[in-house]
Amino acid sequence: MKKFSYPLLLLTAAMMFSGTAWGAEEVVTDSGTTSWMLTSTALVLLMVPGLAMFYGGLVRTKNVIGTMMHSFAAMVIIGVLWPTLGYALSFGPGILGGFIGWDSKYFLLQGIDDTIMTTQIPEYVFAMFQGKFAIITPALIAGAFAERVNFKGYAVFIALWSIIVYSPICHWVWAADGFLFNLGAMGAIDFAGGTVVHISSGVTALVAALYLGARRGYPRNVMHPNNLVMTLMGAGLLWVGWFGFNAGSAIASNLATARALTVTQMAAAAGAFTWMMIEMFQHGKATSLGVASGILAGLVAITPAAGVVQPVGALALGALAAVFCYLAIMLKNKIGYDDSLDAFGIHGVGGIVGALALTFFIRPSWMADAAAKVGGSWTVWQQLGVQATAVGVTIAYAAIVSLILLFVIEKTIGLRISEDEEMSGLDHSMHGEQGYGLINLN
Repeated sequence: MKKFSYPLLLLTAAMMFSGTAWGAEEVVTDSGTTSWMLTSTALVLLMVPGLAMFYGGLVRTKNVIGTMMHSFAAMVIIGVLWPTLGYALSFGPGILGGFIGWDSKYFLLQGIDDTIMTTQIPEYVFAMFQGKFAIITPALIAGAFAERVNFKGYAVFIALWSIIVYSPICHWVWAADGFLFNLGAMGAIDFAGGTVVHISSGVTALVAALYLGARRGYPRNVMHPNNLVMTLMGAGLLWVGWFGFNAGSAIASNLATARALTVTQMAAAAGAFTWMMIEMFQHGKATSLGVASGILAGLVAITPAAGVVQPVGALALGALAAVFCYLAIMLKNKIGYDDSLDAFGIHGVGGIVGALALTFFIRPSWMADAAAKVGGSWTVWQQLGVQATAVGVTIAYAAIVSLILLFVIEKTIGLRISEDEEMSGLDHSMHGEQGYGLINLN
């Protein structure tokens, strides 16, 4: 089983042979692992209101409810779609030449009621854990077009995007028969979602920001955050939840879990520290928004690497992500496109940095297993080629399909709100509410 040395991929390989199927011995539930996975599932769900707070604090007062609703809408819409179709499309056996998965027993989860997986957890737990990834991914995209999108159009977009973009990429990377899962010696490394979650959402965010255009008045008018205290609290919740995101992706409670948790902590701290130092040297003061951005940059970069790098790699990836994400945001400001809350600058760029740079910090035992798998040698440069292929495929597919979806929805339902609606704010125009009960809104 050396092929599946990083635990999440081991799990997906075992999924098709779970329970007592194929004459296997009966698998019993491990209460320790199941307890940790239940906790991890809750931690990842906690990230969604954390994201709502993070994004909600960054927009203007008149848009705080509308922006936070984007995250909660993802919890609701994908919360229904995932057990209905998403799990089957992502983790079912490949169909259509491996483009997507499907297994009728996963439809509405009706065929897994008694299934205990070979990792000794109920399959329900794994399905719900993965469902939280499917929820937060489209919610991340909303940061790119905050303050200017129609709620109905957004709801339709994330529903279709989840099925047509997220599920195929998830199948390619994490399903046992996915082509990226089987590329090279031991597959493209994506322990917890560098390509599946962050690159796919980040690239889509960039496409959406460019397609929909800038907010009215941007960049001429300064658009200050309404509540950086809430943004900091959101960043803190995301950091806490990320332990479930990464350490939970071990689908175990063992050494691999401890490794993933440790490097997650270190990368987040390194990212925040590096961003803080950049601001101190460049501007003479460290900002709360900079610290929050650095935390996220480090967390995003370590996500694909959490199962294969050691602590020194975590520090390096966190620092590298902070530098590249900072530069990406500076470039955005210079070019002038309006990625409102830097969804691409943090998640897209951080995901790309993590997915590629992890190659240079893989622990020796993983490389030895890869070499043994191919019956000879396996070099860093060969693995870098595998990683680059996965990144390239994800970017191309997410960008092209997302652009088509944006065009169709804009021309039918409508996605960009009118000038009057934008001036009055999403809270009033989309929801008939006010976040703070204020009259003079910014």
